[in-house]
Parts: sequence; C-alpha cells; structure tokens
Amino acid sequence: MILTVFLLVLLGLIALGMPIAFALLLSAIAMMFQLDFFDSQILAQNMLSGANSFTLMAVPLFMLAGELMNAGGISRRIVNLAGMFVGHIQGGLGYVAIFASVLLAALSGSAVADAAALGSLLIPMLREKGYDAGQASGLIAAGGIIAPIIPPSISFIIFGVATNISITKLFFAGIVPGLLMGLTLVAVWTWIARRHGATQATPRQPWPARLRALRESAWALLLPVIIIGGLRGGIFTPTEAAVVAAVYALLISLFVYREIGLRQLLPLFVNAARTTAVVMFLVAAAMVSSYMITLADMPQDLIALLEPVLDHPRLLMFALLVLLTLVGMVMDLTPTILILAPVLMPVVTRAGIDPVYFGVMFVMVGCVGLLTPPVGTVLNVVCGVARINMETICRGVWRYVLAYLLLLILLVIFPEVITVPASWMH
Repeated sequence: MILTVFLLVLLGLIALGMPIAFALLLSAIAMMFQLDFFDSQILAQNMLSGANSFTLMAVPLFMLAGELMNAGGISRRIVNLAGMFVGHIQGGLGYVAIFASVLLAALSGSAVADAAALGSLLIPMLREKGYDAGQASGLIAAGGIIAPIIPPSISFIIFGVATNISITKLFFAGIVPGLLMGLTLVAVWTWIARRHGATQATPRQPWPARLRALRESAWALLLPVIIIGGLRGGIFTPTEAAVVAAVYALLISLFVYREIGLRQLLPLFVNAARTTAVVMFLVAAAMVSSYMITLADMPQDLIALLEPVLDHPRLLMFALLVLLTLVGMVMDLTPTILILAPVLMPVVTRAGIDPVYFGVMFVMVGCVGLLTPPVGTVLNVVCGVARINMETICRGVWRYVLAYLLLLILLVIFPEVITVPASWMH
C-alpha cells in the first residue's frame, strides 16, 4: 500500500506539471501520513543532510568547467580538430560530430552542455551541406548523451552519492562503454551516409594543418589526461578533480586562448550557479523520499517481488533494463537516479551483480531516456538550438536509440566488457 501511495502521488503530480523536486517532497509527506506520522523536522534534516555532501561539491565545479570550456573556445577547437582528421571522409561532418562528442565528453560530463555546444556549431554546417534537419539534429543529440558515461561524469557522481558506491570506480568503468557508444554512432552514421550518398565536408587537410590544429587544441586535450591520471595515481579524489578541471579551464580560457575576459566571468558563474541550484535542490528533495522509502522497507518488498529471478542475474538485468527504459521516457536522468538507484541497489547486490557494472548500465539506460519523448531533455535542447519541432528530430534520432538499446543488450549478455577493463584500470 505504501508503494502504491508513493507512486500515485509522485506520478500524478508530475503528470500535472509540478517540478519533480516538489513532487518528491509531497510524495514523501504522503508516505508519512500513510505511516501515520508526520514530522517537519524529518523533512528539514533530511534535506540538509542530502545537500551537505563533500562529494556533491564536484557538481557545481564541473558545471562551471563546462561553461568555461564552451565560452573559452575549447569546444570550438575540439570541433576544428575533428574536422581536420575526419572531415574529408564521405559523410565527414557526421564523423566530425561523433569524434567531437567523444572528446567533449571527456571534458564536461554534461549531456545538455555538450549537445548545446555541438548543436550550435555543427547543425548549421550539416544543413548547409544538404543533410536533413532531423538527421543532423538526431546525430548531435545522440552524440551528446555520451558525456555522462565517459569521465568526468556528473551523473556518476550523483549515482555514487545515492548508492554509496566508489565514484572513482564508476569513472573508470565508464570509459569503455562510452567509447563503444561512439563506435555505435559511427556504424549507424556510416550506413546513413552510404544510403543517402553523403558528400565530403572538406577536402583532405595536409599534415601541417592537422598538426597546427592539434597544437591549438593540445591544452584542451590535456585536461582528461590530467583527470584520469590523477585519479589513477591517487593524487586527488573525484571532488578534487572537479576543482582541477574548473581552475584549468579558467586559466586556459583567460590566459592561453584569451577568448573571455574578467568581465565575462560573472555571467558564466551565474549560469553555473543556477544549474547547480536546480540539481542540488533535487538531490535534497530526493533524500527525503529515499529516507521514507527505506523506513517503509520498500527494498525488501522489491526483493521479495523479484525473488524468482534473483538466481538469474542476466534475466534480472534484462527486466531492470526494460523498467529503466520505460521510466527514462517519462523522467529525467537525475531524478531517476535519485529515486530508483537506492531502491534497486539492494536487489542487485542480493542477486550477485557487480554494483559498479549496474551503476554504469543504469546511467547508460537513463541517458538513452534523454533521447526519447515526451521528456527527452537533450531532444528539447537540440530542438531549441536547431529551431525544429519534436516530430522532426524524432524521425532523425530513432535509429540511434535502437542502436544504443542493442548495445545495452550486448552489455547485459557480456558484462565482462565493462567489468574486466574497469578492474584493470582501477
């Protein structure tokens, strides 16, 4: 009964258009009344403890790093570098978008930021070359969701905080799946380019021009090396890595590329603060619901419900894959993590599934949800950048969604693709 009350109140309020953070708070209050106790101090204390986390300090810093990279010319140089090396191939602009998506994913960790940056730079170029608006926008959106998988990842930080799993292990476990997502896009785009007779974006560039572009973007490419190397060597924690990323992006933008000045910093800080406030309030509200879910013993009820498949980890993962795909269609990635991850983690642990592997799969499925209507946060962002409607971009993105789902099925069948490299790198 308590689970029914929670779901009815939460989904009902979301359907009415209430912001998810407030819907979570009210669903927690509804559970309190169902359990016949209400205490406003529990609400306040859990919200404070939810936001009072050293690990979550990484969120505003990575947000700030992303703002600085986009404004400071780092994103543009990455796109230029990609064009120098793969722009001459048939359908070259599509490969530029994929190559740039993977490189930017290793810098920002935010799907929305990457999709917005790439969309503003590449969608006009793709349309000028004769590509359909839906195909161009769909490719940019599909490339943008690689960002939460390749470290540094804001989503992995939130998942680690919600489930008490090592964020460093999640970072390392996300490298191979992120690269596989890039290869998946390459395969789909190759088929599209050959079918539609795509042309070259640019002539083949001579090596001196390529080396010059490589030199110009070298400072940007050094950032993921510093972060991964520092984590691998135990020099800093993921939170401290966020500090390094923000300071590094600030120094490069101000003193190396010199594309922003001191007067332009204030709007960038304000934008990062606004986005952070939304995320942190959502985390704080979700912590109240998480407390009530634990108090109502919902994880144990879920374990009892899934008892028949607990001895079959792959079957359980398939079931959870379907569940998370459906949830991802109607809910954004961050609230999905905050609501479902603490509930499902005891089930996964009971079934003997590697928690780090489950964390990567959870976030990957949630990222695919960013490409599916009606919510589809990344879809909405790219629609705004490209100035097209949702129907047009859905026609262009569905092939990539299917390809990603096939990749997820393969990773369920062969979990070693994630666990073995992650164990070796960590």
